Amino acid sequence: MLLRKIKKPLEMEEIPTPTPLPHEVLIRVHCCGLCRTDLHVIDGELPYSKLPLVLGHQIVGTIVALGSAVTHLKLDTRVGVPWLGGSCNHCVYCDSHRENLCDEAIYTGYQKNGGLAEFCVADARSLFLLPENLSDEHVAPLLCGGLIGYRALKMTEGAQKVGLYGFGSSAHLVIQLLKFQQREAFVFTREKDKQQFAKELGATWVGRTQDLPQAPLDAAIIFAPVGAMVPLALRAVGKGGVVVCAGIHMSDIPSFPYALLWEERILRSVANLTHQDGLEFLPLASRIPITSKVSCFPLAQANEAIKQLRKGNISGSIVIKIS
Repeated sequence: MLLRKIKKPLEMEEIPTPTPLPHEVLIRVHCCGLCRTDLHVIDGELPYSKLPLVLGHQIVGTIVALGSAVTHLKLDTRVGVPWLGGSCNHCVYCDSHRENLCDEAIYTGYQKNGGLAEFCVADARSLFLLPENLSDEHVAPLLCGGLIGYRALKMTEGAQKVGLYGFGSSAHLVIQLLKFQQREAFVFTREKDKQQFAKELGATWVGRTQDLPQAPLDAAIIFAPVGAMVPLALRAVGKGGVVVCAGIHMSDIPSFPYALLWEERILRSVANLTHQDGLEFLPLASRIPITSKVSCFPLAQANEAIKQLRKGNISGSIVIKIS
């Protein structure tokens, strides 16, 4: 499925099977998750997108060909392809295991073709081996929603009471991690069905976006791409609290009084993910185990899936099944 023009539906087309470069592998795609980042690409909110483009960056598939320089992987291995599709491997950020900040980073389903196709190529150094006890469609959402949520949660510095603003794919995975770690989740969402879903997953408290819990939070993670939630989250956290913006794109943050930031509150962002995040999170997700609530669509119905994602009609995650 190709995105040929910004803000237009995807088009089903036959394209040549790609050939892997020396450090790449060719993957037969089983399924690919959708997330809000895909909407940002479609809508042109992330600039410099490759066009035409095969969308999709939560890819699960099997290696069917190896590039000439790939020696650590074998054919028929099931792997996951994340959003961060490669980096320069030699800058100050890459050398310090912060390749997510590399100026030459390449992103899957944005600057290189992604997983809404029968085959894709991916840098072998960016791939993840996947836990055997998690099925294709249930592990796919972990490759972005899960990983970004995990990285954002690490930035809360062990906070006990954590607010989750927005309750989509990432938040419904993070709340399971919080429960496993015996920490409390406070969910802020306007949709009644998602409020109920959060309660079913063990939220300590559920309210609307503008509501305040009875006691200050230790931290908050903002998953919704809405800048107006930043002052609301700062208001909800106590002294020394942390507010983490977990999206790759967010509408402008409105001005707010300094008093909301004072008393050593911290406001920070998450930039993508690192390979180390995946090495830590995927085994943990397998052990818990984290269960994705998944709605599956065939490839031919990708545009309908995108429409449902945009409307927010589906609780949990959306996955496109290729084969």
